[in-house]
Amino acid sequence: QVQLVESGGGLVQAGGSLRVSCTASGLTFSKYGMGWFRQAPGKDRVFVALISWSGGTYYANFAKGRFAISRSNANNTLWLQMNNLKPEDTALYYCAKVRQTYAITTVGNGYDIWGQGTQVTVSS
Repeated sequence: QVQLVESGGGLVQAGGSLRVSCTASGLTFSKYGMGWFRQAPGKDRVFVALISWSGGTYYANFAKGRFAISRSNANNTLWLQMNNLKPEDTALYYCAKVRQTYAITTVGNGYDIWGQGTQVTVSS
């Protein structure tokens, strides 16, 4: 059974930093692209960042220069380092696994396994 579990969310002041983690189990992690999405209250889920099986990265415009996605295939772990956080970054952050091996996508329905989410709240 494939499972993704996020951790590391919390409350931070504007301008601060936070790193969220996602631990994967039940899959050959190194074969899959992985992504982070977020959903703010009353808004649609949006793409944040992705990382390919080999470490290539791609970011949403709002994340460029502030967020960094990384992974450890040895430890089946995905991270999202978030710096210079803004109140508008407040959301539930989800990690997700790309449906197909050796593929990447920014589209949500291209992902088939999602974590439960971790809350990030940025105070002004």
